[in-house]
Amino acid sequence: MSLRDERKQQSRQALLDAALTLSSEGGRSFGTISLREVAREAGLVPTAFYRHFQDMDELGADLVDYVSGTLHRLRMSLREGFALSASTAQSTASTTRGSVERFFTAIDKQPNYWAFLVRERWGASVVVRRAIDKEVRFFSVDMAEDLQKLPAFKSLELQDLSIVSEILVNLSFSWAMSWITLPLFDEETPLADKKEQFIQRATRQAQLLNRGVSNWESKPDLVITKT
Repeated sequence: MSLRDERKQQSRQALLDAALTLSSEGGRSFGTISLREVAREAGLVPTAFYRHFQDMDELGADLVDYVSGTLHRLRMSLREGFALSASTAQSTASTTRGSVERFFTAIDKQPNYWAFLVRERWGASVVVRRAIDKEVRFFSVDMAEDLQKLPAFKSLELQDLSIVSEILVNLSFSWAMSWITLPLFDEETPLADKKEQFIQRATRQAQLLNRGVSNWESKPDLVITKT
């Protein structure tokens, strides 16, 4: 890569990082951020923006693609965790807690990524919402295929597994935002205690979901007729 190409890549990355900072750390919706603000945060003049993106919509779509790698890396990590627990004969409870802890560790490593995805999933920018929805659907399909390989889910049809994966994705988004905002509430309780309490609650939620799935039998829809 030439020096010119390297500098171009650096300035493009600076714009992505600037947009992420403004929308995550600033607590603002991406749709309310202007091109000039992003350029200023990146240390660039506004005209430099157009060397990389046509408009803010294109920047937003690329930013979703950039941060969504977090979702797929997390899925791979969780799948490896299930495989490890099976090989070491760990209990289901231990497996569930380990997966939950792994999830929150991933959030702690890149909180801005998760804050952006969760907030902008229902944000003002239609382009960004659609891009996130697309990534979530990909993630749900991949997760359903992973679940199908686990003994507890083998009795379920793929259609039902897709529904389960959608529930897990929505639950994980809720967990992510709650985890990120834990320091903001109940300042009298030590943060470590709040995290442990939340991990226990999230683990229990996952266990109850798994229990319901393991006892589920696929049945045709119930049709109610009037008499």
